[in-house]
Amino acid sequence: MNDEAVSLRPIAEADLPAFGRLVNDPEVVGEFQWFGWRDPERFRRRWAEHGLLGDDQWIFAVVAGEEFCGFVAARRKGMLPTAPYWSIGIQLMPQARGRGIGTEAQRLLVDYLFAHTPTMRVEADTDVDNIAEQRALEKVGFTREGVHRAVNFRAGQWRDGVFYGLLRTDLRP
Repeated sequence: MNDEAVSLRPIAEADLPAFGRLVNDPEVVGEFQWFGWRDPERFRRRWAEHGLLGDDQWIFAVVAGEEFCGFVAARRKGMLPTAPYWSIGIQLMPQARGRGIGTEAQRLLVDYLFAHTPTMRVEADTDVDNIAEQRALEKVGFTREGVHRAVNFRAGQWRDGVFYGLLRTDLRP
């Protein structure tokens, strides 16, 4: 477990080069998040527009001590305006993985969503082979809800995804 304090904060302009590598460089992205090349400036434009804190998606920097370690994101979902919920995700720099930073960052994001929105539900999903992320979600208190077959296309193959949910009323570790 990482001994440095983990915190979340809005993405700063100084974070954008590292952020760009996290979404555009296959070597940095890692095996479970590389889905091919996309517009490399899309997040810079969104940051210039609203600091990556728009109406339907919030992206926060993950920091351990003074180190920018990656980001967490929450996207508003739900069919009805009276029952929105959030889907979260995380992307860490390679040197930040395996240090407990991701687990703590996701815990902080869930705490933030429950404290600052009326949502009842937060969900997350990951590749069926991403055992480290599944463990992290379970440590935060998420319940494995099932497997969606062939939900992502990556590296020339359809991949299954594991879906997790956490309710405001669930007991958490």
